[in-house]
Amino acid sequence: MKSMKKYIAALSIAFALLTSCASFLEEHPEDRFVIGNFYASESDAEAAVNAIYQQLYSIYNRNMFLLNDLTTDGEKNGLGMPNQFLQDLEYLRFNSENTFIRDMWRDNYSGISRANAAIVNVPSVTMNETSKARLIGEAKFLRGLFYFNLVRFFGDVPLILKLESINDAMLPRSSVAEVYQQVVSDLGDAAAALPVSYGAADMGRVTAGAAKILLGKVYLTLGEYQRSADVLAEVITREGDYGYGLHENYGDNWKSETEAGREAVLYIEYMDPPGTGNNAMVLCGPKYSMPGGFAVLGINNGNEADIPTLDLYTQFADDDERKAATFRTDFVSLIDGSVHRSSIPLFTKYWEEGERIGGNSDANIHILRYADALLLYAEALNELDRTDDALVQLNRVRKRAFNTDEASYGSLTKEAFREAVWQERRLELAFEGHRWFDLVRTGRFIQQMKAHAALEASLAETSKTEIGRNVQEHMVLMPIPQREIDLNPLLTQNSGY
Repeated sequence: MKSMKKYIAALSIAFALLTSCASFLEEHPEDRFVIGNFYASESDAEAAVNAIYQQLYSIYNRNMFLLNDLTTDGEKNGLGMPNQFLQDLEYLRFNSENTFIRDMWRDNYSGISRANAAIVNVPSVTMNETSKARLIGEAKFLRGLFYFNLVRFFGDVPLILKLESINDAMLPRSSVAEVYQQVVSDLGDAAAALPVSYGAADMGRVTAGAAKILLGKVYLTLGEYQRSADVLAEVITREGDYGYGLHENYGDNWKSETEAGREAVLYIEYMDPPGTGNNAMVLCGPKYSMPGGFAVLGINNGNEADIPTLDLYTQFADDDERKAATFRTDFVSLIDGSVHRSSIPLFTKYWEEGERIGGNSDANIHILRYADALLLYAEALNELDRTDDALVQLNRVRKRAFNTDEASYGSLTKEAFREAVWQERRLELAFEGHRWFDLVRTGRFIQQMKAHAALEASLAETSKTEIGRNVQEHMVLMPIPQREIDLNPLLTQNSGY
């Protein structure tokens, strides 16, 4: 998305209206463009769609990991994170006042409001018709993604498709089925309108391949395995045409020279100054677990806030190349080359080697990666009793991880394959914001969190027994933020909160 940043950084556009009802009321339209005078040219239409992409940064920079990994068996709070709301997420005692859950609701609806404005207004702009169709397709893809996030986290949610007045935000919750119907419609329209690829100036924009892969994930989440397999096969059986494939080395997904390559389907682009860094080195870097902390490494900052669970770390075999790309215990000082060891493993997937300013790491964060698509396809094929075909896709990911054919899975029953593909998703996509979604959609969240609490306690994390006591059946949905209920009397709370 490098090409979009020059537009996004300067935008202050009135169609960010519906972040929440309160923020709508706080807007001062005299200090910015408004809907009535903004959509006058092709450059205006493109800027409007670029502003939708900007919302991805708020959602995926950290919050998606927190709600997907901190609430499950993959992440825990380090000593550098005393925030009570984060502690509540880890120990499954969160409620409707949790600020991070509130932000997820708010930021996705802010993206939806921007997408709605573009979808409604771009058609009337006098401009190249092919470019117009593409921009509308991008807006529909992003709206579909935002609603897919909301319906998975919260279940029934208001389905807002226009923004003519404040009343358009004051809606009751639409059913899960209605929301998914809209998501499928938006992604289908996007897949038909978007190109397979872009020129260098537009790299990072969503493509037809991205729309089909996300649609395949939607269908899999709904248990519609044939539709999932069919739409994913359109891409995977022609991956060369779409420019997709696996990197030879797993870690290449986060190296600056290769991270936007053939495995990147949709990602957040981070850059060295004057661009924006991902801040992961600050949040995940050593501080308390290493004598001297980050200072002995010649790095200017580190909080040791977001750290892996022992449960996750011990799932990786030592010869699994994903282990070294995801975690680190040994760190080389940028001051004198000396090696320092952390007493615990730390996440380093999003680190930039040699970077001295923690907040400046330019490693991209992937929203959709091609390995994810292969594993989704494998899962769908297995559920259709095509386990042998599914093995081909699963083993592509597995062999890359171990860099050998000997690591391949042999013949498996349908039930054994199901367990294998779930485990490969856990390892392959660790700390990428998928785990809670995967556990919930496969019906394993409650059972797995009880097992996680027991395992962590056996590994000397005795406080984790609280998770086993706290986990409840209703936690397969997040609470509707109380602030939104207070503002919108038509909203109701999810059961159990």
